[in-house]
Amino acid sequence: MVGSCRSCDSCADHLENYCPKMILTYGSMNFDGTMTYGGYSDIMVADEHFIVRIPDNLPLDGAAPLLCAGITTYSPLRHFGLDKPVISTSPKKKAEALERLHADSFLVSTDANEMQAAMGTMDGIIDTVSALHPLPPLIGLLKAHGKLVMVGAPEKPLELPAFSLIMGRKIVAGSAIGYEGDTRDD
Repeated sequence: MVGSCRSCDSCADHLENYCPKMILTYGSMNFDGTMTYGGYSDIMVADEHFIVRIPDNLPLDGAAPLLCAGITTYSPLRHFGLDKPVISTSPKKKAEALERLHADSFLVSTDANEMQAAMGTMDGIIDTVSALHPLPPLIGLLKAHGKLVMVGAPEKPLELPAFSLIMGRKIVAGSAIGYEGDTRDD
């Protein structure tokens, strides 16, 4: 994000990422009426409050994944106290998930036996899928008091069966990009 109103309750609480007038890096209208184009821009001007300093000893190609996608997944891990299981439709991602991303576990969602064995075992899941997909299998993986945190934004509404939430005091929540303090890990 590159701007916010700096005067609403969210901004006063240093949660500019939930400001109703937030200006996103891409596809938002700036205060001066120009459109933001993010990575498609030749240049970009932003309020210094929203600039993240990259340490000199961190290569830019190593810093890039920590920004948009990285902070979007880190923020709910931090704020909801979640473990790091990786659930994927592809077994080909297992090595990367466990070795490079340091996932706590890996589960293939298209493997009925793996899904059945994992039912009721997870404290939380971050759902990054932005396509239409069923929520009941994910909710079934949660322990009582488990949390399903949505960061993916499917174009069409998802069906949410209330009974599966009620019977385990389970929570479905959402999380947008992280706030500035998350990038510094305040």
